[in-house]
Amino acid sequence: MVELLVVIGILAVLTGLLLPSLSRGRGLAQATACLGNLRQVGVALQVYVPDNDDRMPSMRDRPLDDATTNASLPALPGLPGPDLVLSNVLGQPTVLRCPADRQGIYDRTGSSYSWNSLLNGQPSDRLRILSLELEAHQVPVFFDKEGFHRSRGERRAVNYLYADGHLRNLLVLEGTR
Repeated sequence: MVELLVVIGILAVLTGLLLPSLSRGRGLAQATACLGNLRQVGVALQVYVPDNDDRMPSMRDRPLDDATTNASLPALPGLPGPDLVLSNVLGQPTVLRCPADRQGIYDRTGSSYSWNSLLNGQPSDRLRILSLELEAHQVPVFFDKEGFHRSRGERRAVNYLYADGHLRNLLVLEGTR
């Protein structure tokens, strides 16, 4: 009987040691799937832009604070959300859902990712943000609406898709740390 209790105790300790590793692994898997989704959104933008006079789309995110927001409603008067603008080039709208979105942001707004609305309608080869002309590798176009990936660390909690199609999990402007 004592041996059985010792074995159960050892199994409990091992389980306690393994669970954080398994949880961290699950978080890394979700972050990787999220990066894959953002990569598909980047490809959708690359298909969208040439078909629209080489201009970035004009769209806005739906607000999070409106709990009654329905995914079929426009984001703001005159500007639809990314789920509507990119629907013809995305393939499946669930690409806009981050697997780590536990707050239901996708369900309330149609996307787990935010669009950089400062780019609305701009020529894709001359991107400007607040009168600064920037290179495509410096301009984030989509990013996680929340810090979905905090299990990787606070500084790596948000993924970013840049205008040139590369992905980063930390917004870093050249020359800064």
